[in-house]
Amino acid sequence: MLQLFDTSQSMVVPFDPDHLVRIYVCGITPYDSTHLGHANTYLTYDLVIRRLEDLGHTVEMVRNVTDVDDSILPKARELGIDFLELAATEMKRFHGDMDALNTRPPVSEPRATESIAAIVDLVERLERSGHTYTKEGTTWFDVSTAPKFGRLSGYAEDTMLALAAERGGTPADLRQKNPLDFILWQPSADDEPSWDSPFGPGRPGWHIECSAMAWSHFGETLDLHGGGSDLIFPHHECELAQSEHGYEETFVRHWMHTGMVGYQGTKMSKSLGNLVFVSELVKTNAPQAIRLALMGHHYRDDWEWLDGDIDDGQERFERIEAAIAAGTGPDPEATLEDVRAALDDDLDAPRARDAIDRLARAILAGDGTNPGAGQGLRTAAELIGLTVGRNDGS
Repeated sequence: MLQLFDTSQSMVVPFDPDHLVRIYVCGITPYDSTHLGHANTYLTYDLVIRRLEDLGHTVEMVRNVTDVDDSILPKARELGIDFLELAATEMKRFHGDMDALNTRPPVSEPRATESIAAIVDLVERLERSGHTYTKEGTTWFDVSTAPKFGRLSGYAEDTMLALAAERGGTPADLRQKNPLDFILWQPSADDEPSWDSPFGPGRPGWHIECSAMAWSHFGETLDLHGGGSDLIFPHHECELAQSEHGYEETFVRHWMHTGMVGYQGTKMSKSLGNLVFVSELVKTNAPQAIRLALMGHHYRDDWEWLDGDIDDGQERFERIEAAIAAGTGPDPEATLEDVRAALDDDLDAPRARDAIDRLARAILAGDGTNPGAGQGLRTAAELIGLTVGRNDGS
């Protein structure tokens, strides 16, 4: 059985959903190219989906597009273009990167700008049940009405306040009843998009968008909700509160988060200008090499990308290619079992990667006479999303 770390429980637990698995993964805000932090996150959920499919499940994964928020609007203003034009350009690049990395596509990719009616409906639900207040055209969620607020992250209040200030919250706004209250709807600036609503003209806050988009597609409890660990608070904590108080149903059964990726000893961020872009790496390296390089780290770890990582990934991929072509070697069944066992053990991708590499090395060393070794290696590689000599996207 697949075992995964659950953020809300702070422990590894069995992940045992029904045949149909409902997954929602927070997508990108399309104002810049896909960097390795994005790739690491979406590769993680791709591995989960592939293992679930291997176990016989049908998986529906929804991944949203945050095409209106406090990040994309200033960037579009800086570039002097319409925010939707910026979103379209970056989404095209993002899809190309995800295709190159052979990640499973979502069954739906809702956009915030196309989900305004659902967002307004959720805010109205929260208003009717006494969880909101409005001042000067801005509507907030009142966290004092949510006694379990903070249960997902488990963070102390001072930590939540610091993270809210750092990650798009407004704890210093004196109009708020509580500094941890968060915006559901706000007035738009003169050059920003605006929609009519019962709370006044304006645009949605960041957190409300994902709650509405997830519920609009599934209409019931999610089996798994994922994203980077920087989304635990405030984004996912706020999502959880407003969804369960608005829809009055359990929102998520299992919360899963990936670690942050740095570069050469420094946090990778747009503000520092030290991002490593997938679209640049694929110009000189096989996309499969990028997958293998990323899989050298456990999904929950924070880690540093080093320039030599891609060389290691490329060498491993070339060994796999050569070994599959050689064909004859040890019985591959033990490797298949090792790969599946590693993935079931909280998605231990480094261990799965090493099991495949050991079989490739053994084949190339001339160990064993099993004629199915190469095909078994191909099957093991496909369990982790590596295609070798195929163009069918399987």
